[in-house]
Amino acid sequence: MDYSFKGAWWMRNRHVQTILPRFFRPFQKVPVYFEELTTPDGDFLELAWAKNKKPSAPIAIILHGLEGNINSFYAKGMLNALSKKGFNAVLMHFRNCSRAPNKLARAYHSGETSDLSFLIKTLKQRYADSPLYAVGFSLGGNVLAKYLGEQRHTCKLSGAAVISAPYHLSSSCQVIRNSCYGLYQKYLLDRMKKSFSRKLPTIQSVLPLDKVTLNNFDDLWQFDNQITAPLHGFDNAEDYYHQASAQPYLKHIQTPTLLIHAKDDPMLSVQAIPHEAQVSSAVTLAVSERGGHVGFISGMNPFKPFFWLEQAVPHYFTTLANMDKKI
Repeated sequence: MDYSFKGAWWMRNRHVQTILPRFFRPFQKVPVYFEELTTPDGDFLELAWAKNKKPSAPIAIILHGLEGNINSFYAKGMLNALSKKGFNAVLMHFRNCSRAPNKLARAYHSGETSDLSFLIKTLKQRYADSPLYAVGFSLGGNVLAKYLGEQRHTCKLSGAAVISAPYHLSSSCQVIRNSCYGLYQKYLLDRMKKSFSRKLPTIQSVLPLDKVTLNNFDDLWQFDNQITAPLHGFDNAEDYYHQASAQPYLKHIQTPTLLIHAKDDPMLSVQAIPHEAQVSSAVTLAVSERGGHVGFISGMNPFKPFFWLEQAVPHYFTTLANMDKKI
């Protein structure tokens, strides 16, 4: 398959590619069952498994974006697409993105890979004969790319796909602050404030944060500087962005990995566009001129949009799985 994306003629605007896809499937339902996985530090991860589980089938892990969950349009769509292609698909909710708030003050961030590592080890122990794959969107993509680079040749995944990841966090934060008249920043901050307010008493055990201060945040950098960074052991926002960015890890990836990225992404900086010189030989770059942020809608008919990602990623994983069978 040619992994070069060609956008729909009727969706050439990058903001339209980013915003409109969530309205195409307002009533899409994907049957799942939930599992709570206890973490080594006494917290939990909520998993959402596609219900039609198949014995000994390969497993595909899905990682959502900032403040996403099983109801995010891209997560539901990918879970459904991978399940239909014969994978046992499971979405991992990052801490505090599940139906109930997580137990500890800490939550998740763009460079937090220990929970993903724990999940992969757990699945490998349970399903020793099932190959593991993973696909990450946006923040989840940065987490996945960083994990792959950290693990290098010891990685337990047989393949990965990373979509619209903010590989360079500092500059991408500045883009979000100003893009589309601040619409993206407001959308994300509103979700983050709502999410953190669920566990404010727990956070107050480690940070001096009250409800009024939380609700008054109107700047993403400020939120990361005063909450995300200190809550997770970083000195400040820039220290967090520097340590959590996946860009320096791309050249160390040893697992077959497909990086999908659009040059017109309105939520990411030009510095976040991955280049050949930055990646290892295990990486396949699929950088398109258009596609928006986690959009990638193609097709000729506006009434029947084609979700290109839901074809490209399952095809990539299936190709890798077939190659492994031949070996």
